[in-house]
Amino acid sequence: MKNIICLLLLVTFGITGLQAQDANKAKALLEEVYNKVKSYDNIKVDFKYELNNTEANVKQETRGDVTLQGEKYLFNYMGSQQMYDGKKVYTIVPENEEVTIEDKSEEGNTITPSDMLTFYRDGHKYEWDILQNVQGRKIQYVKLIPIDSQSEIASILLGVDVETKHIYKLIETGKNGTKTTITVNSFKTDQPLSKTLFTFDESKYENEGYYIIRN
Repeated sequence: MKNIICLLLLVTFGITGLQAQDANKAKALLEEVYNKVKSYDNIKVDFKYELNNTEANVKQETRGDVTLQGEKYLFNYMGSQQMYDGKKVYTIVPENEEVTIEDKSEEGNTITPSDMLTFYRDGHKYEWDILQNVQGRKIQYVKLIPIDSQSEIASILLGVDVETKHIYKLIETGKNGTKTTITVNSFKTDQPLSKTLFTFDESKYENEGYYIIRN
């Protein structure tokens, strides 16, 4: 009986040790991704967005793009545009001829476009997941599990291109069964940007008859 208990303890400690090694390996890979992201002056990402909830019979698919420079961003998605100039967030909806101006959200659970490539550094436990071959590219997945038990997110799978250390895919599974997938179609860095790219011209929209909302 004593030998069986010792064997079980050895197996348990062995599994725990392997899990710790995998977690450290996952964290190290994500740190490489973070350092690579921070080494660029600017980044432009074109992506495909998919949302699926089988139970609710909901399926959406669209494309978008985001240009990032430090904390500033320009985000085009579903016919709307959102820009952050370092002070204010401007959401422009041509369909409604409406512009909303507000302070950047400080809510902890809100991932803004400027956080898209770095959000994984805090608030998660890490697990080493599968390695996939995608058209000759090796994509290593890391599973992120929110530390906050109240989070509406069950898990996130983050696929990293092993060679470039760029994020290729994000698969978020909600506790309500909703699965959101973001696939990067192109990842461009250090592009020549207009000096006014992150500058909001209020007079332009006023002249076009847009309704300006200030929050």
